[in-house]
Amino acid sequence: MSFSIAGKTAIVTGAAHGIGLAIARHFVDQGANVMFADRDDDQLEAECGEAAEAEGSTIRYFSGDLRERLTVANLLSATVDAFDRVDILVNASRQVKVSDPLNPDEDAVEAMLSQNLMPALRLSQLVAKRMIRQAEEDGREDGQVGSIVNLSSIAARRTHPNLLGYSVSAAALDQMTRSMAVALAEHRIRVNSVAFGSVMSNSLKESLKESSGLRAEILDCTPMARIASPSEVADAVQYLASEGSGFVTGQVLTIDGGRTLIDPVASPAH
Repeated sequence: MSFSIAGKTAIVTGAAHGIGLAIARHFVDQGANVMFADRDDDQLEAECGEAAEAEGSTIRYFSGDLRERLTVANLLSATVDAFDRVDILVNASRQVKVSDPLNPDEDAVEAMLSQNLMPALRLSQLVAKRMIRQAEEDGREDGQVGSIVNLSSIAARRTHPNLLGYSVSAAALDQMTRSMAVALAEHRIRVNSVAFGSVMSNSLKESLKESSGLRAEILDCTPMARIASPSEVADAVQYLASEGSGFVTGQVLTIDGGRTLIDPVASPAH
């Protein structure tokens, strides 16, 4: 079975920076049509502007705050207008917020659910309906109708007191993955999640600059003794998006170098 996504149309959120950008670029390199979505308009323009304007381009970009329901609907409409369909959704938009769990004024849980869970849920619901309609119009009675991949975190299964909101949102996203996988199975739409540990994202780069001992601490907690590259996450997402994983749904694929096998509670969740 092939892991090819050539000719497929994908929406990738969080695609202006870091891991989301790496996934979107990788998909383009693999021959997919890709809608880069993010609220950082300047960075999207810098990454995609010239390429999106080229004749026959497989790249488009959309800027907006996906916490707004109308923005979510407009993203799907823009994708269909550009490419006529959508086959893959990658919910890669995420934010990490350190918070004090005993300080209700910070509202970290609400903020993280609003940022990391609700846009993914609403977009998944709309995209799934579009995928079902496409299958009906195409008259397809077998094969994959669509694939949805969520980006989660090993924080969903660990307990770190200063990441209460982020951990709760990651756990909620994993449960959303399982619930939607069951609901959409009859429509031949698969839903999976990638939970990662230490990946060289923009936020981790900044954290490493601020803390001289953080790198050593992360390596000590990781059996493979290194930090993953964004491209390794992109490869895993491609696997779950492709028909090569056609009998895989409702799963949380962990990419952490073995960290959750030994990780102590007190270690930083990066």
